[in-house]
Amino acid sequence: MTAPRTPGFAFRVVAESGHARSAVFTTPHAEVETPTFMPVGTQGSVKGLTPDEVAATGAQIVLGNTYHLWLRPGPDVVAGQGGLHGFTRWPRAMLTDSGGFQAFSLGGGTPGKDPLVKLDEKGFTFRSHLDGSKHELTPEEAVRVQGLLGADIQMQLDVCPPGESPRPIVEQAVARTTRWARRALAAPRPERQALFGIVQGSCFPDLRRAHADELAGLDVEGRCFDGLALGGFSVGEPIPRMYETLHEVAHHVDRERPRYLMGVGTPRDLLEAIDAGVDMFDCVLPTRNARNGQALTRFGRVVIKQAQWREDKRPIDEDCACPCCRGGYSRAYLRHLYLAGEMTVLRLLSVHNLHWYGELVAGARAAIRSGTWPGYKAEALARLEKGQ
Repeated sequence: MTAPRTPGFAFRVVAESGHARSAVFTTPHAEVETPTFMPVGTQGSVKGLTPDEVAATGAQIVLGNTYHLWLRPGPDVVAGQGGLHGFTRWPRAMLTDSGGFQAFSLGGGTPGKDPLVKLDEKGFTFRSHLDGSKHELTPEEAVRVQGLLGADIQMQLDVCPPGESPRPIVEQAVARTTRWARRALAAPRPERQALFGIVQGSCFPDLRRAHADELAGLDVEGRCFDGLALGGFSVGEPIPRMYETLHEVAHHVDRERPRYLMGVGTPRDLLEAIDAGVDMFDCVLPTRNARNGQALTRFGRVVIKQAQWREDKRPIDEDCACPCCRGGYSRAYLRHLYLAGEMTVLRLLSVHNLHWYGELVAGARAAIRSGTWPGYKAEALARLEKGQ
């Protein structure tokens, strides 16, 4: 299903191994080699790190959160600073989510009054978690706000049902997401800004496949989606069921466009999803876990506050080339910093975790291109299973 490209964008698959694939995704600011992991810059910043530090981890694209940036500092302020690229000084590709998931999960309100958030055909009505002010997020408003934020890629507004929702509820969410997809495509947006559609369907593979085909076939006055995302995963469903659904669905999504798995996940999640045919990922896990004192490694997690590291002279991973490990910071020192409440350790662990994710997807790209992907995946999973 070849669709017209937004000016400045191109997508080319360069190698495949089973359903796993490696591609080059061209955007106005950078070429993105896939599979790729996007660090999450919720407030226009990957927490605790500078853009240069994030780029040094191998990140080629980052994600900004529309909900938070819409409420503070406001899209007009960001636009006046040259959009997110000028505002944040990130030189490579950027993607913004629609804000819908946060509007639903974080919308605040005044106790005793209306529910925190309402959903109807028009969109979401919610109250800011910052000051309780009322806001309305429609498919058109999501496109307008993201247009002002100015990332390379924006996402349509969608309806994400909880992971264990009954089929009728999921069917309603799929149908409404399609109607909103048409409205998003019809809404004006900057000429050199791509728009991705979002495939819903929970863990019902037939709904997922049908929705992927429907979104891939949408053409609103010559406007089509530049990529397709899989939303509504890792929202409460059992992980084995998520993997099973991904393996049945991901490779079915139009091969001529980037496939993006939203909000997922762990290193194991990435390996399974790459094997299923996914190109792009984002998740707060590596930086959030770092701030909670967890280092992610090839052999699983190292919880740095544990007493067993009190006198350990080793770095987190002796074979890791990140500044934390290459700099020789010992587990004993990192543990001391964490227990002392020093912010330095949170930055060091964040750099380490993002570097590990960067190495994981870079290794996947190389393995797919060299024809060694099945062995790469099996070896990586075996190491994770073995543990530290």
